[in-house]
Order: sequence, then structure tokens, then C-alpha cells
Amino acid sequence: AAADPVSMVPGSLEGGSWCNEHMLHERLDIIEEKVIKTVEHLESEVKSLLNIISETTSNIPTAPGTPLTDIFDGQY
Repeated sequence: AAADPVSMVPGSLEGGSWCNEHMLHERLDIIEEKVIKTVEHLESEVKSLLNIISETTSNIPTAPGTPLTDIFDGQY
């Protein structure tokens, strides 16, 4: 194939296929990077919200004898 002058011509099918595949991989890399950053951001937001919920629920006064409700037990 290296001695075939047609495959060496810019714009030939083989070259175009490689170029398209290369561009596709670049775009997939960019998308992967954005997904990773989004997941990291969402993890940070969830941790912040859980901390706020934890701080808020620990500051709520309860009357003696009132059963505590676990909002994370899945029953509600």
C-alpha cells in the first residue's frame, strides 16, 4: 500500500477515514473530559447538600420522647 500512489494522495478514502476517525476520537476525548468534570461538580454539590441537611437536622430541637425520623432510611 505504501508504493500505491493513489493511497498517498491527500483526500483519498484511506486518508479521509483516518482523519474522520482522528477527529471522532478528539471529540470523544473532549466529551469524556466534560463528563468527568460534570460528575466531579455534582459530587461536590451532593456532599455540600448532605452537610447542610446534616447540620440542619442536628440543630432541630426535639421534644422529649419524640422518636427521631431517619430521612435516609428509604421508607418515605
